[in-house]
Amino acid sequence: MTRKALVLALSLAAAALPSLAQEQVLNLYSARHYSTDEALYSNFTTATGIKINRVDADDAGILARLKAEGAASPADVILLVDAARLYKGQVDGMFKPVKSKVLEDAIPAQYRGPTTAEGIPWFGFSTRARVVVYDKARVKREDVDTYEELADPKNKGRICIRSGSHPYNLSLFGALTEHLGEAKAQDWLKGLHGNLARDPKGGDTDQIKGVASGECQIAVTNSYYVARMMRSSNPQDRAAMEKVSVVFPNQQSWGTHLNIAGGAVAKNSKNPAAAVRFLEYLASPEAQNYFANGNNEWPVAKGVKVSNPALQAMSGNGDFKAETIPLQAVGANQVKVQQMLDRVGFK
Repeated sequence: MTRKALVLALSLAAAALPSLAQEQVLNLYSARHYSTDEALYSNFTTATGIKINRVDADDAGILARLKAEGAASPADVILLVDAARLYKGQVDGMFKPVKSKVLEDAIPAQYRGPTTAEGIPWFGFSTRARVVVYDKARVKREDVDTYEELADPKNKGRICIRSGSHPYNLSLFGALTEHLGEAKAQDWLKGLHGNLARDPKGGDTDQIKGVASGECQIAVTNSYYVARMMRSSNPQDRAAMEKVSVVFPNQQSWGTHLNIAGGAVAKNSKNPAAAVRFLEYLASPEAQNYFANGNNEWPVAKGVKVSNPALQAMSGNGDFKAETIPLQAVGANQVKVQQMLDRVGFK
């Protein structure tokens, strides 16, 4: 190659470098199926030039895929929507621990995995409360203001709930097991099952609509489904919300159960630096406000103010008592809970 040709080739290569940087790709396995999250991803790409290639599945499907792919997995970042599944990913060794002052400063210790010499395995980025919705014309608030009362015979034939084995309920039941002990928790599950108005079915929104339609009088749901219906432009959703009230249980005892959505760097990430950068972005005020205003979740990062009117109206500006048990304990109770559900015949 002549000197002139070599200089030209080097010049072309140098000119291409910025373009190559723009073509960085971060492989994201996500259990978050919320259309409002699209803005999160596009804003990250705009700010960093890193394109996000997303694979969608539920929590269990993502963990199964990671296990099947092993060291060949292309995943860089994992987003899950349940504390117990984050715990399972951690104990199964599917995450690469992270050392990040940005994340440690932003995310309170109670909403992240345990600190080890290698780092922290996962971080929560938003929370959702497991609340009770009730028919305000037929049910007294004081009859449903604790989780324990859901199993009381006074509420027989009144309750709608989704499958007991759904992650949102497994985590709630895991928390109750931590509070009550295994024997009392099984008695509680038996009582709850005996109080059902119908067999468990549908999602959380279906439970709210079941109360509004009179199919049942009490339901258990995640708070963001309530807020979503409160903010809906659909007249039927708004009419349904006029018939129900919401209670945050156990305000006089241990507090309302909170679950989290969080993220981790995949163990076999080929681009861990960019993966950490993405997690740090999710802890930023900009991203945290998307969680609050886009999907009606409470942000986790310190100092972030919520301006979502539905969340404010539902919880009195977020001023409610939340339980403080370790999320690790909720995850560790999952096997016990599933066995109890099987013993009492809770589908």
